[in-house]
Amino acid sequence: MRHKPWGWLYRLYDRRVLNTLDQSETMPRHVGVITDGNRRWAREFGATAEDGHRRGADKILEFLQWCGEIGVEIVTLYVLSKDNLSRSPHELEVLSGIIGELVERIGESRDYALRIVGNVEGIPASLAHTIDTALATANTHEDDTQSSIMRVNIAVGYGGRQEIVDAVASWLRTQAESGLTCREASEAINETAIADHLYTKGLPDPDLIIRSSGEQRLSGFLMWQSVYSEFYFCEAFWPAFRKTDFLRAVRSYGQRQRRFGR
Repeated sequence: MRHKPWGWLYRLYDRRVLNTLDQSETMPRHVGVITDGNRRWAREFGATAEDGHRRGADKILEFLQWCGEIGVEIVTLYVLSKDNLSRSPHELEVLSGIIGELVERIGESRDYALRIVGNVEGIPASLAHTIDTALATANTHEDDTQSSIMRVNIAVGYGGRQEIVDAVASWLRTQAESGLTCREASEAINETAIADHLYTKGLPDPDLIIRSSGEQRLSGFLMWQSVYSEFYFCEAFWPAFRKTDFLRAVRSYGQRQRRFGR
């Protein structure tokens, strides 16, 4: 198979960066990714939006392998936002099928512990069914979630504001069931209470959030959880995101001094 031009240089560069990472005491435990730019990549190369989404899904599987190589424990991937649900019926149908296939492949793997984060009530029925089936398969080996198994969260039908609304509503329901009045519940609510009802409850907040495509905003991704996260913005569209780009992001993270608001 013919290698891509300059591919050997990138591989050499990747090894040099990896050696640097091995010497670093700071590595991200939880990495979040906004997988942006599938459609723009397709337009740039004269391909269809479906081609872009499929290449993006394949890139996610590559990305998970890269994370595994350096010991990342948790990956949260933003693949379908709540706003994306307003796209044309045809594109949403195609995108749902591709995401469904991706979820199935991750759920079947014993290398990953699958979790869906988001409000799935508004997603297409076919995707919801695929997710339910994939989770059922994944749950058959959920005991495998020891430290060597990477936890993979797929954000589907996700909205950061909606997550906070859902968390507060869930907490209020538990208080009502406990017999608290509205006033008593309002006096008892705190940050820990909300965090315990987020889609990502039980997981540490992301250390590093990467966004591809050159955009420098979160677009509602993990709004609550990202308060102390480090951010890395990459110009490459997601389907063109390289291992080199990933290693640069991790190296950049390792060179920063995290202050956690102090």
